[in-house]
Amino acid sequence: MEENVRILLCEDDENLGMLLREYLQAKGYSTELCADGDAGYKAFMKEKFDICVLDVMMPKKDGFTLAQEIHLASPDIPVIFLTAKALKEDILEGFKMGADDYITKPFSMEELVFRVEAILRRVRGKKTKESTYYKLGQFAFDTQKQTLTIGDKQIKLTTKENELLALLCSHSNEILQRDFALKTIWIDDNYFNARSMDVYITKLRKHLKDDPAIEIINIHGKGYKLISPEEE
Repeated sequence: MEENVRILLCEDDENLGMLLREYLQAKGYSTELCADGDAGYKAFMKEKFDICVLDVMMPKKDGFTLAQEIHLASPDIPVIFLTAKALKEDILEGFKMGADDYITKPFSMEELVFRVEAILRRVRGKKTKESTYYKLGQFAFDTQKQTLTIGDKQIKLTTKENELLALLCSHSNEILQRDFALKTIWIDDNYFNARSMDVYITKLRKHLKDDPAIEIINIHGKGYKLISPEEE
């Protein structure tokens, strides 16, 4: 999670709104909840936010209208729409309004966090260069050149190997949620992509075997953890 992220949450269902706000805040996101589109617009114009999560059907001003007005003021702000409307034309309309994602109700709060994190990762990559170099035990990992070097040995990584190892490094010694990794790199967490990721994890383990202090372990039911010596 990026530090000091502020979320504008607009949801007219009081109970759902409060649950979402509490969950997002528990995950470390500063979240302001508004119950209608007018209040959401006023809050956006008054304070700085990093991402907006907008219910589509709201009183006073619907989510589509609010998103248009927000983008007039700040064209680059990412927007996620929440809606009970799952028709194809409604989803297309949401993306026409500049949505970065569209989540249909009911949904899990964990799914919302995964999607927020994926969008913030993409936005952060555009605005500022992510770390391009990692010291990984005895290895030097260059994400731009897609190389993993130990001593005189250099391994050229494929794009997917590079993306997956960079994601693991950004969560070094922490649990990397399986679903989050799939949605970040493969976009979809279906069965075939999940099997593909398992293959790439196996390949990365082989690449890293020259340093016994480096290990990628399975965390049952959750994901993976890259074990790496902490830099002093």
